[in-house]
Amino acid sequence: MKAIILSAGQGRRLLPLTESTPKCALDVAGKSALQWQLEEISKTDIEEVVVMTGFHANVVEGIAANSTGVKVRTTHNPFYAACDNLGTCWLARPEMTGDFVVINGDTLFQASILQRLIASPADNAVTLVIDRKGDYDDDDMKVVEVDGKLKRVGKKLPGEPVNAESIGMMAFRGAGPELFSAKLDAMMRDESSLKRWYLSAVDEMAADDCVGVCSIEGMDWCEIDDAADLAHAATVVANW
Repeated sequence: MKAIILSAGQGRRLLPLTESTPKCALDVAGKSALQWQLEEISKTDIEEVVVMTGFHANVVEGIAANSTGVKVRTTHNPFYAACDNLGTCWLARPEMTGDFVVINGDTLFQASILQRLIASPADNAVTLVIDRKGDYDDDDMKVVEVDGKLKRVGKKLPGEPVNAESIGMMAFRGAGPELFSAKLDAMMRDESSLKRWYLSAVDEMAADDCVGVCSIEGMDWCEIDDAADLAHAATVVANW
């Protein structure tokens, strides 16, 4: 199985730290965020990693080139500044052959989380990794899940009974790669999609009842959106 990591963005909410350093290259307890990801991936059954680059791609390429334990390639999105990660996923469509996972470039996780996703039943074309907590804030990628099926995913779900959040990791298996690729292509024909997240494509796919969930309640992960998240991430990974 292949992993595609979306690391094209700058991470403007972390300025000035990201003035000339991509978010995925920021130091987290002695290693870059991308290093943490690649090291954990190398402990799983993933055979190959494709890192999507954009802002200061040479920095990300240097991290990838020095990785050990898993085969890593990079693919550049020269239009990263003009699109959100749906556009980066669209450019990654040639990589979407066979089963694969997509991982956000700012999600840090232990190998056991990815292994749980890989080992989860492949009954659904798409499987979204979710976690649960007491309440959800404006920054959370909120999820509505019913009986193991994804009904909605998005930051703004007015009136919806939110009961989980996406951690920024999912698997596409069976018909999933072809369905996702086709959905991305259809959406990118509308210019407004340049500013949309790829999870908006998964949200639309959920209407066809083909998206399941994999819960990781109680397992360690974190994401890096701002300076507070970066400081928190250092305390989380220190225990790994």
